[in-house]
Amino acid sequence: MILSNITNPLLGMVDTAIVGHLGATHYLAGTAVASMVVTQIYWLCGFLRMSATGLSAQALGAAKREEAAKAFYQLLVPALLIGLVLILCGSGLQWLAVQFADADSQTAKVIDDYLQARIWGAPAALTNLLLMGWLIGQQATRTVMTIQIVANLLNALLSYVLAMKWGMGVFGVALATVIVEYGIFASALFVVLKRIGGVGPYLSWFNLQGYKPVLALNLDILLRNLALQLTMAFMVFQAARLDAQSVALNALLMQFFVISALGLDGIAYAVEALVGEAKGRKQQDLLNLRVCRGLLWSTLLALLYSAGFLLFDQSILALLTNLPELLVLANDYRLYIWLLPLIGHWCFLLDGVFIGLTRGTEMRNSMLFCALAVFLPVWWLTSYAGNHALWVAFLAFLAGRGITLGVAYWRLWQARLLLA
Repeated sequence: MILSNITNPLLGMVDTAIVGHLGATHYLAGTAVASMVVTQIYWLCGFLRMSATGLSAQALGAAKREEAAKAFYQLLVPALLIGLVLILCGSGLQWLAVQFADADSQTAKVIDDYLQARIWGAPAALTNLLLMGWLIGQQATRTVMTIQIVANLLNALLSYVLAMKWGMGVFGVALATVIVEYGIFASALFVVLKRIGGVGPYLSWFNLQGYKPVLALNLDILLRNLALQLTMAFMVFQAARLDAQSVALNALLMQFFVISALGLDGIAYAVEALVGEAKGRKQQDLLNLRVCRGLLWSTLLALLYSAGFLLFDQSILALLTNLPELLVLANDYRLYIWLLPLIGHWCFLLDGVFIGLTRGTEMRNSMLFCALAVFLPVWWLTSYAGNHALWVAFLAFLAGRGITLGVAYWRLWQARLLLA
């Protein structure tokens, strides 16, 4: 999962580097806003992946293939429906993105170009969340790695060809992503159906009574994701209200967060599957052991990331853009880059633990508290510092999530409720 996830930020870096070499800041600013809109929606729908992983892993631990098939089919319906709704609402999303970002005419044109292409991949992209989550829960991580790496390499190649060689610019970068999303959909669906082996679907899975457990879990995770995405969106739009340069700079800095987050999430995804399996087996000692091992490896990888950023952050920034004003401005933000992995890895790992446990309530409460009682107050108190206030608040937000989830896990362990 680490190898698989590391290719995702590398892809994001390739796309950012391509756009960053189109010759003007508004290309980066417009792409940052447009991709943020798409990413926020897909991350908001991350409940499809999270619930699929936890339910699939617990079914594996309990050796119940029918339960694994049930989780897949129940989540497939909302994934496809939401994707189709997004296509129908595409023009509205473009208008909202431009309005909320208060974008100038050049940046608005870039936003429209990107979203016109990218929105057509929504059904495939959302179903891919479910497919990958289900396979992770089944511990088919080598399959996930192969699909992700091949797809990301193809995406990088297509982005370069369409955007640079064929002169399609930002539209070409978005179109390349859509093509690859449908390729992932076809290959992953084939693997999942083969592993299910003809079990289901049954009509009883789709009545209200059959859907209740899945709906309750997904609602909690949806609210959790909504709080997270509103926090991330606030950072982008608040930066846009400062100036286009702040948006472009934050798009570059966010690549470091994505690099570390998805690498550390590789460990968290493994913990999701292993913790879920342990819960399915009803073995609390095994569950605790896997949590501790996950925390050890997460800490070691976070230290490695921070050391790498300390040594090579300026080189990475130079690869992402050749705009001298952004490179100079980024020097004042290097401390945030170095601290991101050390502060963030706790919440990434513990998110994985609670996904494996299918404990959506604790995840929801932690995220809502940290968004409303940590991020916003810290930003408001430091808002005089401009764009720096956003990054100080973001680091406090990550730290708060790790602390609150750790306390929640400790309370469940003390009450012997981890297997409930």
